[in-house]
Amino acid sequence: MKYCQKCGKEIMDEAVICIHCGCAVPGANAKTIAPDDAPDLVSAILGGLIPILGLIMYCIYKDTRPQKATSFIKGAGIGFAIGLVCVSMML
Repeated sequence: MKYCQKCGKEIMDEAVICIHCGCAVPGANAKTIAPDDAPDLVSAILGGLIPILGLIMYCIYKDTRPQKATSFIKGAGIGFAIGLVCVSMML
Protein backbone atom coordinates (compact mmCIF):
# COMPACT_ATOMS: atom_id res chain seq x y z
CA MET A 1 0.00 0.00 0.00
CA LYS A 2 1.06 3.58 -0.55
CA TYR A 3 -0.11 6.96 0.68
CA CYS A 4 -1.73 9.92 -1.10
CA GLN A 5 0.64 12.86 -1.43
CA LYS A 6 -2.18 15.36 -0.88
CA CYS A 7 -4.25 13.98 2.03
CA GLY A 8 -1.82 11.36 3.39
CA LYS A 9 -4.37 8.56 3.57
CA GLU A 10 -3.55 5.01 2.54
CA ILE A 11 -4.42 4.03 -1.05
CA MET A 12 -3.88 0.91 -3.15
CA ASP A 13 -0.67 0.54 -5.17
CA GLU A 14 -2.60 0.39 -8.48
CA ALA A 15 -4.66 3.54 -7.72
CA VAL A 16 -4.78 6.28 -10.33
CA ILE A 17 -6.70 8.70 -8.09
CA CYS A 18 -7.10 8.88 -4.33
CA ILE A 19 -10.49 7.54 -3.24
CA HIS A 20 -10.49 9.91 -0.25
CA CYS A 21 -9.71 13.31 -1.80
CA GLY A 22 -9.90 12.64 -5.57
CA CYS A 23 -6.34 13.84 -6.19
CA ALA A 24 -4.50 12.24 -9.13
CA VAL A 25 -1.66 9.95 -8.12
CA PRO A 26 1.52 11.17 -9.85
CA GLY A 27 3.14 8.64 -12.19
CA ALA A 28 0.29 6.15 -11.90
CA ASN A 29 -0.47 5.98 -15.61
CA ALA A 30 2.76 7.29 -17.11
CA LYS A 31 3.87 5.47 -20.25
CA THR A 32 7.30 3.96 -20.39
CA ILE A 33 9.29 5.57 -23.19
CA ALA A 34 12.58 4.15 -24.35
CA PRO A 35 15.56 6.29 -23.28
CA ASP A 36 17.11 6.10 -26.76
CA ASP A 37 14.05 7.59 -28.46
CA ALA A 38 15.07 10.38 -30.83
CA PRO A 39 14.11 11.62 -34.30
CA ASP A 40 16.10 9.65 -36.81
CA LEU A 41 17.06 10.62 -40.38
CA VAL A 42 17.67 6.99 -41.35
CA SER A 43 14.13 6.10 -40.26
CA ALA A 44 12.71 8.95 -42.31
CA ILE A 45 14.66 7.94 -45.40
CA LEU A 46 13.70 4.28 -45.02
CA GLY A 47 10.05 5.27 -44.58
CA GLY A 48 10.31 7.48 -47.67
CA LEU A 49 11.80 4.76 -49.85
CA ILE A 50 9.24 2.16 -48.76
CA PRO A 51 6.13 4.03 -47.52
CA ILE A 52 4.25 0.89 -46.44
CA LEU A 53 7.23 -0.08 -44.26
CA GLY A 54 7.18 3.43 -42.75
CA LEU A 55 3.52 2.99 -41.87
CA ILE A 56 4.12 -0.43 -40.31
CA MET A 57 7.11 0.82 -38.30
CA TYR A 58 5.05 3.80 -37.10
CA CYS A 59 2.40 1.40 -35.76
CA ILE A 60 5.08 -0.65 -34.00
CA TYR A 61 6.94 2.29 -32.39
CA LYS A 62 4.13 4.79 -31.68
CA ASP A 63 3.74 3.86 -27.99
CA THR A 64 7.31 3.10 -26.93
CA ARG A 65 9.34 5.44 -29.18
CA PRO A 66 7.06 8.27 -30.34
CA GLN A 67 9.80 10.46 -31.82
CA LYS A 68 11.22 7.62 -33.90
CA ALA A 69 7.68 6.70 -34.99
CA THR A 70 7.12 10.28 -36.13
CA SER A 71 10.27 10.05 -38.28
CA PHE A 72 8.92 6.92 -39.97
CA ILE A 73 5.48 8.40 -40.68
CA LYS A 74 6.90 11.68 -42.01
CA GLY A 75 9.18 9.76 -44.35
CA ALA A 76 6.30 7.57 -45.48
CA GLY A 77 4.14 10.63 -46.18
CA ILE A 78 6.88 12.30 -48.20
CA GLY A 79 7.59 9.08 -50.11
CA PHE A 80 3.90 8.62 -50.88
CA ALA A 81 3.59 12.22 -52.08
CA ILE A 82 6.65 11.88 -54.34
CA GLY A 83 5.21 8.64 -55.74
CA LEU A 84 1.91 10.36 -56.55
CA VAL A 85 3.71 13.21 -58.31
CA CYS A 86 5.78 10.75 -60.37
CA VAL A 87 2.71 8.74 -61.38
CA SER A 88 0.72 11.86 -62.29
CA MET A 89 3.59 13.10 -64.48
CA MET A 90 3.54 9.83 -66.43
CA LEU A 91 -0.16 10.21 -67.30
